Amino acid sequence: MEKQVFAWHGQEFVALSDEGRSGGSAHDQTRDILERMDLALRTEETSLIGTVRTRLWARDRSARDRGSRARVDILSDYARSASSSYIAPDHFETSANIAIDLVAMKPASGMVKDLVEYDPPMTPLRYVVYGPLVHLSGVTSVLGTLEAQVGEILPKLEESLTASGSSWAQATKVSFYVHREAPVDELKALFAAAVSAPDAELDYGRVDGYSTPDKLVEIEVTATV
Repeated sequence: MEKQVFAWHGQEFVALSDEGRSGGSAHDQTRDILERMDLALRTEETSLIGTVRTRLWARDRSARDRGSRARVDILSDYARSASSSYIAPDHFETSANIAIDLVAMKPASGMVKDLVEYDPPMTPLRYVVYGPLVHLSGVTSVLGTLEAQVGEILPKLEESLTASGSSWAQATKVSFYVHREAPVDELKALFAAAVSAPDAELDYGRVDGYSTPDKLVEIEVTATV
């Protein structure tokens, strides 16, 4: 398991990344990873309750679906977080079917983790506000082209930012997970033409699939509030 402890916006965070152990179903691998992550977090004076973002990686669609269901079961109540999931066999260094990236914030006096649902509620949360930051779950689209999908995704993200008391101008990190067949240069141009996020760190990753076919990009945002 990889672990990084870092300070960000005046708070302390713990970032963990791990792959499932050999053998077992995608459900079992997901449960095992999260249980071990909880133990690792407790050595840093936090736990799964402090989770603000998880990213689940799967070798194929079946593993993605089963792993995602297990994550919902395990990260329940106040362990829920902003979330996303990707199919990306090249992500793995072992024979595992599931890998997870998790970020948790260490608790601070007076801070309450605010979990905000979509209306009507969906499996992913709309966003999490904890301390000085809002963490938005990844947003996708199934419209036909990359331009159309970005055109649908960005307004949804802006609505969530506004609802949380934030804005694109307060975005600190925007992560794009782009289908291997989609042009990153076009995505960059579409985002730059539509959004002004001068202080945001932008990062791009390649994946092979998402929760359903036809999606070409998923966008995650973290911003100050």
